[in-house]
Amino acid sequence: MSTSPQIDYATSPEQYKHWTLSVDGEIATLTMNINEDAGLKEGYKLKLNSYDLGVDIELHDAVQRIRFEHPTVKTVVVTSGKDRIFCSGANIFMLGKSSHAWKVNFCKFTNETRNGLEDSSRHDGLKFVAAVNGACAGGGYELAAACDEIILVDDRSSSVSLPEVPLLGVLPGTGGLTRLTDKRKVRHDLADIFCTTSEGVRGQKAKDWRLVDEVAKPAQFAQTVQQRAQALAASSSRPGQATGVKLTPLERTQTPDSIDYEFVSIRIDRAARNATLTVRAPQAPQPLDAAGIEAAGIKWWPLQMTRELDDAILHLRTNETDIGAWILKSSGDPQTVLAVDETLVANADHWLVRETVGLMRRTLARLDVSSRSLFAFIEEGSCFAGSLLEIALAADRIYMLALPDDPEKAPKIGVSEMNFGRLPMVSSQSRIARRFYEEEAPIAAVRATQGRLIDADEAESIGLVTFASDDIDWPDETRIALEERASMSPDALTGMEANLRFNGRETMETRVFGRLSAWQNWIFIRPNAVGELGALKVYGSGNKAQFDFNRV
Repeated sequence: MSTSPQIDYATSPEQYKHWTLSVDGEIATLTMNINEDAGLKEGYKLKLNSYDLGVDIELHDAVQRIRFEHPTVKTVVVTSGKDRIFCSGANIFMLGKSSHAWKVNFCKFTNETRNGLEDSSRHDGLKFVAAVNGACAGGGYELAAACDEIILVDDRSSSVSLPEVPLLGVLPGTGGLTRLTDKRKVRHDLADIFCTTSEGVRGQKAKDWRLVDEVAKPAQFAQTVQQRAQALAASSSRPGQATGVKLTPLERTQTPDSIDYEFVSIRIDRAARNATLTVRAPQAPQPLDAAGIEAAGIKWWPLQMTRELDDAILHLRTNETDIGAWILKSSGDPQTVLAVDETLVANADHWLVRETVGLMRRTLARLDVSSRSLFAFIEEGSCFAGSLLEIALAADRIYMLALPDDPEKAPKIGVSEMNFGRLPMVSSQSRIARRFYEEEAPIAAVRATQGRLIDADEAESIGLVTFASDDIDWPDETRIALEERASMSPDALTGMEANLRFNGRETMETRVFGRLSAWQNWIFIRPNAVGELGALKVYGSGNKAQFDFNRV
């Protein structure tokens, strides 16, 4: 276990130190007013609305609450409560003092949070407007760029900028470069100027360069923001009338080597450097219609299970960095999971179902991009079916126990409609389509099994599992696989896994998590950025960065 204090991703509005959430009909406002003395760790002040991981944990929680507790909200306005400053981005002194692993994990979570805004806009009709009412730099502009529209106050001083390259010797690491090109379609030569000019771009030029969508004089700024927020709300598919679901705190029991929720558990083997993450199917009957789903609310199995799984993933990623392999298991009756999937599909247009599926989609995507080796073990009593099969399909390898002499006890898996595009990866592919490179014949062979459960031999024959091992070979094969993995370089494994998991199709999101993150990861360990006289280290000290000018 890490010797530093563990990070808990659970919070609530009454605990917020940096954000205020207010709701007025169809419009919610998230106001950033960062408490400079309330950093998540000691040793830095969050001046000028700069942020650390604690600020983004609150932002993530606030957006989750809008999704589930305020279903009639259709547009979220993100703005600042400070005078003449929107957000100055990630706190530089926090980054300068942080370990390499902390910086990388911080960037990953902030990327996921910003991608989550776009995911909700794309799939669920929740729109976002950045009301940039002051200077907007670095990660502040990256947050704005994740919104559907950016409105900049034209007060002759407020500007947008990505100054990381000239000032810090690093990259705009939470999607800034990628959103300039892939999303905002900023011409590449103008983007080059923008990313190497620390003072930023103001007013009409910012609009002409496509860096913002609209500019407004101070007297018209609030009205312009409201007009754009209402226009986006008019296009939203979120309901006009609905009663939200309160996101009550998760119940969990934790020891140094385990965490138990109702439907998820973690067991850590520190000597072997692996963790077993088990997800359980529901035992109680599940609702079949919208009324029953609403009555179940926060206790509805797919919602509660996914919240627990998300929390477990974040805990392992942040607090257990030396645990290199996650063993993915499940338990329960696969038929109960398939029945839940039928309910999800039949009620897909219901707002709570849609938001729950959205949470499932984002949580599985979080699993995809976790830099850990993922091995799924399908054993006696497993319930990897339908939506839970997606957890196994996210793995780097799938081992399935074959019991040809005892078919009653033999584990079985099955697919549902949820496996064919309703829970896409950040590449916009289903995991089955990714597995078979979108080739029609093998996908059709898998789809042909829908409606029944299949054993290890059949699963192996159609390519759904990596190995089908009998009970004699199973202990040795799984043990050796884990021991071999533990002996390999974690750096090489991280690079290999990321490349193999995201094959073929590329999207803005895969570029953010793949190409951009890989470069930033490398730059974060280069002396030009983090050496004693590197730009990130000397920022604010009065000293000038000294660079090794060899290009590599």
